[in-house]
Amino acid sequence: MPILRFTKMQALGNDFVVIDAMNQSVTLNPEQVRRLANRRIGIGCDQVLLAERPSRPDTDVRYRVFNADGGEAEHCGNGVRCLARFLREKALSERHELRVETLNGLTIVQLCDDGPITVNMGAPVLEPGRIPFRATAPAVEYPLVLERETVTIGAVSMGNPHAVLQVGDIDTAPVATLGPVIVHHRDFPQCVNAGFMQILGRDRIRLRVYERGAGETLACGTGACAAVVSGRLRGLLDARVKVELAGGELVIYWDGGDAPVWMTGPAVTVYEGEIQL
Repeated sequence: MPILRFTKMQALGNDFVVIDAMNQSVTLNPEQVRRLANRRIGIGCDQVLLAERPSRPDTDVRYRVFNADGGEAEHCGNGVRCLARFLREKALSERHELRVETLNGLTIVQLCDDGPITVNMGAPVLEPGRIPFRATAPAVEYPLVLERETVTIGAVSMGNPHAVLQVGDIDTAPVATLGPVIVHHRDFPQCVNAGFMQILGRDRIRLRVYERGAGETLACGTGACAAVVSGRLRGLLDARVKVELAGGELVIYWDGGDAPVWMTGPAVTVYEGEIQL
């Protein structure tokens, strides 16, 4: 049975098993991903990240994201910060600006040796067909018809799809019950991440996210970006917003329009180990 070397990392409590697939042969099937992510019989994590050799000459690394249920995701904002820290600590790159190849594009990551990491998350995607979301035309808000009620959402892709609901208090919001219903809603053909946003002021929000394939996590980087974009489009937020998540704070900046969304936050190594698959 092969021995797999890994690093456990976390960003605001959103935790990852990060694997160097450049210097060891790694092929994971969904069952193995589920075992790695299992908090009782495996290592335990929200997502498994693979750092692979790039397939494009203009990038430094290719990274892949697997949710705890074994399915592959397009992107993860907290994950890409952990990936950048991992590459620096493992001396796999000395660059202060990394060009990261993702499943659906290119991400630019800026990092210092010990400080927070800033990620250019690219421009938000608002066209329904590209999110993907079934709607006749782009809109700031959409009605989402559920079995017993209709809720109002903003729909945004930050490399992965997000539905953003504004709530009065995220402490009492029905995240555990309404979250999975929205995640698997028929109007999102690839499922969606459900964000519950409480606005504290034009420069600060609180956020909880029920993620597809992982459930509610302590933090979601792309979810924070999507929430700020949705809040800006609704005229409720300024360009620079602090996002309070259960695991800590992110700073999100978006000028609007086709400008990229910038995300700044921490990434930390927890421990290293080996596991037999």
